[in-house]
Amino acid sequence: MKNVLTFLFLLTFQGIIFSQSDSYTDRYTGMEFVKVKAGIFTMGCISQQGDDCKYVANSSYRVRLTQNYWLGKYEVTQAQWRMVMGRNPSEFKNCDNCPVEWVSWDDIQKFLRKLNAKTGKNYRLPTEAEWEYAAQGGAKSRGYKYAGSNNVSEVAWLASNSGRKTHPVGQKAPQ
Repeated sequence: MKNVLTFLFLLTFQGIIFSQSDSYTDRYTGMEFVKVKAGIFTMGCISQQGDDCKYVANSSYRVRLTQNYWLGKYEVTQAQWRMVMGRNPSEFKNCDNCPVEWVSWDDIQKFLRKLNAKTGKNYRLPTEAEWEYAAQGGAKSRGYKYAGSNNVSEVAWLASNSGRKTHPVGQKAPQ
């Protein structure tokens, strides 16, 4: 059984990029990465009340990320997947700049092995803590409910605003 993993399929890596910039573009794939600076945040939304996250005592906790890391600015696109894997498994084809979808965790692991072999880098999926920290806005968090807005439709495609199809990456408001 395959799971749709589009919004979760961001890549990350740690390591030295010889640049003072807060962004990096992989030469092989064109994937863009942004530096996420280390920091401390509360992890563990336990109870969801509508759009509000409730942190429950003894169930949420402070997490310290001690190293900066690089996170994909956008989801992996269909064109990038095809460049590495030679095929496009997506249901919504003919949109090279749309996120790849209908890939399993195992598919992603194969993608990562091939990508790392071709680039000489060590790309991986972000940890749960890295993902949640970045989704909350990282060190630049401004207290929004969602990374970059209090209105989820401004920053994410949902069933109610997507026309039930994927859209090219980078069309929603950034953090």
